[in-house]
This record gives sequence, structure tokens and C-alpha cells, in this order.
Amino acid sequence: MASSRADGLAEALYEMKRAGKIATFSQIARRCGFSAGNNGRTVQSTLKTVRRDWPHLHWWRAVKDDGLLDEDPEQAVKLKEAGYELEESKKGNRIVSTTLESHLMLWELPPEAPASAPVAAK
Repeated sequence: MASSRADGLAEALYEMKRAGKIATFSQIARRCGFSAGNNGRTVQSTLKTVRRDWPHLHWWRAVKDDGLLDEDPEQAVKLKEAGYELEESKKGNRIVSTTLESHLMLWELPPEAPASAPVAAK
């Protein structure tokens, strides 16, 4: 049984697939109502569950906040197949999308709840 984080992330991936977009770990976590974690570790961990339980979902549409891809060559292949341009980064052999911002999924987040008025003492 998947966690509520995995359920939310699976829904976000489905929305990204329908829109033909990608999203950063922070965007996805915010959309799902949880913290991305240090360097996106919470999202990465949850993605492992999604890949196991829903292998048909486009897990590879989730990228690090800086656009750098992990050493996993499968993600780079999937992104290229979907038409995303990739290039070598200056940091070494990792690959980064050249046009990341133009392909990002933008969700409308619910407005923040207004700060409650102070309760008057009786």
C-alpha cells in the first residue's frame, strides 16, 4: 500500500504527463503538501515508491531544483525521447536541461490562509 505522499506525487506526475511538462522536486512537494527535504531527498524517496507501484507514470518528469540530473542514464534518455534538450553541465558529467524554465509545470496553489485575528481577552 502506497503512502499518502506517494499517492499525491503519483497524481502530480499524471498531471505533468497530461500537460507535457516537467517539475522540480520543490514544486512537486509544495503541490502535494509536504517538504521536498534536504536536496529533494523526500521527493526522491517517494519517487522510488511511485516507480515501484505505478511504473507507467512518468517519474522522469521530476527533476532536481537546479535542473541537474542524477547519474541515472534512463532519466536523460526519457527526457530526450520526450523532446527536452539536454547539455553537459560545467560541474562535470551531469546533464542539465537548457530550457528548464520554459517546460516547468506551474500549479496554482491555494491562497495562504489569512493570519487569524488576535483573540480578545474577556
